[in-house]
Amino acid sequence: MQVSRFARPYEAHKPPPHRLIVEKISLHFGGVNALTDVSLTCEPGDILAIIGPNGAGKTSLLNCISGLYRPQKGRILYGQHNLVRTPPYMLPRLGIGRSFQNIELFRHMTVLDNLMLGRHIHMKKNLFTALLYWGAGQQEEIQHREFVEHIIDLMEIQSIRKQMVGSLAYGLQKRVELGRALAVNPGLLLLDEPMAGMNSEEKEDMARFILDINEEWGVTIILIEHDMGVVMDISDQVAVLDFGRLIATGAPDEVRRNPLVIQAYLGQEGGGIHFPEE
Repeated sequence: MQVSRFARPYEAHKPPPHRLIVEKISLHFGGVNALTDVSLTCEPGDILAIIGPNGAGKTSLLNCISGLYRPQKGRILYGQHNLVRTPPYMLPRLGIGRSFQNIELFRHMTVLDNLMLGRHIHMKKNLFTALLYWGAGQQEEIQHREFVEHIIDLMEIQSIRKQMVGSLAYGLQKRVELGRALAVNPGLLLLDEPMAGMNSEEKEDMARFILDINEEWGVTIILIEHDMGVVMDISDQVAVLDFGRLIATGAPDEVRRNPLVIQAYLGQEGGGIHFPEE
């Protein structure tokens, strides 16, 4: 049997697939209601896109799932865990990875070092053993480096592995950030506008990488994206927010035709986001 070169390494350590269930969460900042009674479900192995006009609450919802915000009401279930009550530092250990809208890399470190930092939660040896770089510490380092090499191949960044991140073009930095989120070895990957600021060619590459991560590595993906062409092409399900409320969920074709979604976008000043023709 031929094995894809993008096959996920260490299948024995792959996080088990879980359904993500968001139940009636509400989030407010003073008198501002960022989210109101939002409920949705993401099935294992799906790509779920969260869309909506600017200020609709998309990033606030992703921040609640990733533990950066704690909603005042509701719960978020992932397997046996309620993420609302789970400390944020525990989420990577549950198999949840995250990338950010604004690049959050260490600019004065190499691509390889940034990716290796994503493996730190899986490192079990103590500091003394690691500094000696001998025996068990050396073997662990080799295993983590092998995992990172799979990511480098998947993201097609072999030629820049030793370059400082700050010297890279914006599109390449976005690839590295996605790779670092993947280094956590997630079962669920949260992506906040992974294609923001990219040209059409870079978007096509990023869409291909996301599909490879989903199909070859079996990672469930929730992403925020403004490019409706990308959303309609790669998503299994789409959830639409407007003024902090969920107004539609379903398959891309269903959402495209939903009158509430059309009104939410076309009601914006200056026009809405263009839904591509079928």
